[in-house]
Amino acid sequence: MSTRETPHHGSGSGARSSPFRHSETDRDAAPQFVLPLVVRIEKAAPPARTDALETAARAVLVLLSDERATAEDGEWAQAVRDWQDARIRKVVRRARGAEWRRATGLPGITVTGRAPAATTAGDGDGDGDGDGPPPAAEVRVFPPVPLDAWPKELAKLQVSGTDLDDPEPPPAPDLTGPVLWLSPHVQMSAGKAMAQAGHGAQLAWWELDDAARAAWREAGFPLAVRTASAERWDELTTSGLPVVRDAGFTEIAPGKTVAVEGGLRFCPLPRPLQP
Repeated sequence: MSTRETPHHGSGSGARSSPFRHSETDRDAAPQFVLPLVVRIEKAAPPARTDALETAARAVLVLLSDERATAEDGEWAQAVRDWQDARIRKVVRRARGAEWRRATGLPGITVTGRAPAATTAGDGDGDGDGDGPPPAAEVRVFPPVPLDAWPKELAKLQVSGTDLDDPEPPPAPDLTGPVLWLSPHVQMSAGKAMAQAGHGAQLAWWELDDAARAAWREAGFPLAVRTASAERWDELTTSGLPVVRDAGFTEIAPGKTVAVEGGLRFCPLPRPLQP
């Protein structure tokens, strides 16, 4: 699913260099780029929804911290700069079988979810020819591309059909890392929610200084994605936390979609005020 967001930005050092400091006119006038993400969804063995959301968020962080994107002369650096100078767009497409293998042949980074290896059933090839719990999510993130110039291998992939479920309710989040809280008032497909989770992770990244970024990356970018209760959502969105506001161009109406709560150990963002 594609999405464009107009997020709140806080007072952290990362926010000062955020591309969202550009005016609306400047951002709209700039050449438009998109960050492609592809989630592997084998027909007989799709990943769990929460694992896919968290893996997509970590995939965005892995790309943003990769030397190919951060080094002045990195091969992806200019594309990332162009993308961040315009509206921040992410599009999630799905692939399976040969589609997935072709996608992994393009320059990019594959990030695997945190499901235990023992949960993958069958013969270990990930094609879903056995019964058992969902396999770990796999998401491949690619350097940004012009909005109207997708690689043909990715342009062929479907945006729809990314509806995923959790076999069991996800456990309480580990608060040592940040929590990306989804709005309880907005119903989204898994693909749309993956893009929103990626936005929330990107907002968190921008808020951090270099030392906090390095520590989070070294730890493997621990984070959680959960849906807030209605009462909790009101607290989160009035506590000065970074909040993603979707522009409403696809699937949902404009409005707040994700609130980003800092972790106790990693990603030291503000935390909600307690009553």
